[in-house]
This record gives sequence, C-alpha cells and structure tokens, in this order.
Amino acid sequence: QVQLVESGGGLVQTGGSLRLSCAASGRTFTTFTMGWFRQAPGKEREFVAAIFWATNTYYADSVRGRFTISKDNAKNTVYLQMNNLKPEDTAVYYCAASRISSGTKIVGQYDYWGQGTQVTVSS
Repeated sequence: QVQLVESGGGLVQTGGSLRLSCAASGRTFTTFTMGWFRQAPGKEREFVAAIFWATNTYYADSVRGRFTISKDNAKNTVYLQMNNLKPEDTAVYYCAASRISSGTKIVGQYDYWGQGTQVTVSS
C-alpha cells in the first residue's frame, strides 16, 4: 500500500507562485511514475505533470513553461513548482503514483492518489 499526502496549496494572486509537495509513504518504489493532476469545479480531472526515469518529465500544454515537477527520492517527496499562476489554474491538485515506469498522462493508469490540496488563484 502507498500513501500520498499533498501540501502547499493556498490562495495566491494572478502571477504568483506556489510549491506543492507530495509526501509518499508505505510500499513506495522509485520506479513509479509520479504525477500531478488537477480538478476544477464541474470539470474532469486533468493531467498536469509527471516525472519518470529519474528526470524525464511530461507537462500539459496549459502549464508548460510555468510549472516544474521534481522529486527527491531520499525524502520520498515529489514537488510541483507553480509560477506565473493564472485564475484558470484554480483547482484541487492531486498527487498520484503509477506503477508504469515509463511515464503516463492517463488518469486511469495511476494507481495511488493523495487527498488533494486546494489552489486558488485570484484575479
């Protein structure tokens, strides 16, 4: 079993920054793809970013150039640095882990999920 706990969400103004953290515990593996997803009210959960094979990354077009995903295996923690935030970034952000080691953007291919952390960007 794997447990994921997100933190770092909050309220920021347009153009501001936040860093989300995801602490993993339990039966974790460095071979997992780690991802971030978000879900806005009335919307489906959507892919944001993923990291795999130590340093390979995927980003949604909507966040590329603004968000950076990284991980610290020694701390069992994955991060999402969010810069130049926009109101459309407002959502609950979820950390997730997939047993697929080669990277995936597909919600259904992630096996473990955190509880989510709210990010609100005011205009």
